[in-house]
Amino acid sequence: MNIITMNLFTLPPGIEIFERGWLSANNIFLYGDGDVSLVDTGYCAHENLTLDLVSNALLKHGMPTLNKIINTHLHSDHCGGNAALAKTYHPEIYIPSAEDLAVRTWNEDLLSYRNLGQNCPRFSRTHLLISGQEITLGRYVWQILSAPGHDPHSVMLYQADHRILISADALWEAGFGVVFPELWGESGFEEVAQTLDLIEGLQIELVIPGHGHPFTDVATALGVARSRLDYLASDRDRNARHGAKVLLKYKLLEWRSMEMEKVTQWISSTPALTHAAQQLNMNVDEFAKWLPQALVKSHAARLENNFLVNVD
Repeated sequence: MNIITMNLFTLPPGIEIFERGWLSANNIFLYGDGDVSLVDTGYCAHENLTLDLVSNALLKHGMPTLNKIINTHLHSDHCGGNAALAKTYHPEIYIPSAEDLAVRTWNEDLLSYRNLGQNCPRFSRTHLLISGQEITLGRYVWQILSAPGHDPHSVMLYQADHRILISADALWEAGFGVVFPELWGESGFEEVAQTLDLIEGLQIELVIPGHGHPFTDVATALGVARSRLDYLASDRDRNARHGAKVLLKYKLLEWRSMEMEKVTQWISSTPALTHAAQQLNMNVDEFAKWLPQALVKSHAARLENNFLVNVD
C-alpha cells in the first residue's frame, strides 16, 4: 500500500518512512511524478540494509531508480550510505550549502568524522541545499529551513500543503540531538532555542524525526525539548558528560563489544572527547577510565572479561 497510517495522521501518497534506530538515522523515501528521492542514508556499517530498503521500495512502487539523495546534515549516521547508493544508482546528491568546501576537498578537519571518531566513506555532492529555497522531492515541494544547534549546518524540510516537517535531529519526540558545538567551546544552546522557535511558528501536523517514531503532538515535544535545553544549558559540564556518553554509546552500537584497551585508545584519540575531558577538568587518562564506567553505571553497557559490551 502507498498509504501508511500512524496515530491520527495519514501520510499522503508518495511518502514512505524507513524507521531505523540510533546507529542509522531514519530515511524518508519520496516517489512519484518521475522522481524518487531519499532523505538521509544511514550509517556506513548498515549500508547493505540501506541498499536493500531502497531496492525493495523501488520494486514495490514500480520506480526505475533513485534520482536524488538529500542530506539534512553530514553526521555519519545521516550520510554514511551515500557512497554505496551513489555507486548503485548514480543519483544527484544534495548537501547543506555550508558543507560545500568540506565535501569538495573531503577535509576531515572541517567534516565531523575525525572529531567525533566515526567513519564515513567519501562521496561527492552535485547540488547544495540553501535555506529559504524550495526543492521538489517525489510529488511534493519542500521548503529548506536552517536548523543550527545540534549541528551548525543542519537543515530541516517542510511540506506546507500537508504540514509535514522532516526535523532531522533538531526535534525528536523526547528531545533533540547532542549539542555538539558546545563540546568544543562554540555556541550551540542559543541556536537550539532559535530552531525550536522556528518550529513552533510552523503549522505542523506530523514531525518525521531523525531518530524515533514520527509524531503528531508537536506542542508536547517542543515543551520536552525546551525543558531539556534548559537542563543542559544551565550546566555546561552536564552537556559535556551527556555528549561524551552518547559518543561512546554510538561507537559501541557499531562495535557491539570491544577490548577495553582499544576503547581507551579510541577515547584518547577522539578530539570531541578530549575537549569534553578538558571542559570537565579531567586529564585524558582519568577521562578514559571514567567514561566507560559512566556507561556501565547507566546500564548502557557492561564489562565482561575486559571487554566493554553494548546493552540494548
